[in-house]
Amino acid sequence: MKVLAIDTATERCSVALQLDDRVVERAVDTERNHAELVLPMVSEVLAEARVELRALDGIAYGRGPGAFTGVRIAVSVVQGLAYGASLPVVGVSDLTAIAQQVAYPGAEILVCMDARMGEVYWGTFTVAPDSAIATLIGDERVDRPENVRLRAPAILAGTGFGAYPQLARRAPDATIHDRILPHARDIAMLGQIELSAGRGQPAAQAQPVYLRNQVVSVRTL
Repeated sequence: MKVLAIDTATERCSVALQLDDRVVERAVDTERNHAELVLPMVSEVLAEARVELRALDGIAYGRGPGAFTGVRIAVSVVQGLAYGASLPVVGVSDLTAIAQQVAYPGAEILVCMDARMGEVYWGTFTVAPDSAIATLIGDERVDRPENVRLRAPAILAGTGFGAYPQLARRAPDATIHDRILPHARDIAMLGQIELSAGRGQPAAQAQPVYLRNQVVSVRTL
């Protein structure tokens, strides 16, 4: 299966093309210019793989949570590419993309991304003993660090632990990965699973997930 993935939700702008077991990717860590970077990166990975956009099986994208503008960039780009090439799309949680980077059979993972404004985006994930895929337990949330619920996870992952060290101090025995950002390679792999299961959607149905109610309210005015 051939799946293109795009993520611009954080300070990492990344694109990956999953070709069965092979991945062609580009990534740049920058606070700005995602809109200018992402389409040239798409062109580069397609050219390197010698694959045309119309030959893909679908496009996956980081749906958020993340920066308001960044999440919108990914959704807009994916809608344009997928509509023009008549491809299905699938949104992948950026929290899940982080959890997937540290997943192993039997793992318990708490992901916290710095949401600015004194808050974190967070979610708890588990990996089945016979699997390597991270699965969300409950809901994704945005909260102040003191309101994050710990389930004695073995792994803490995401920029929230660097931004708010008090989170890590509540789990002194946990393994901490406080610099991990979402990457399109993980979104491509997770998107491939969704597309293989027939859960792709038309381009027009690509939607961002912000978690902050006030951001959603502004968007719907």
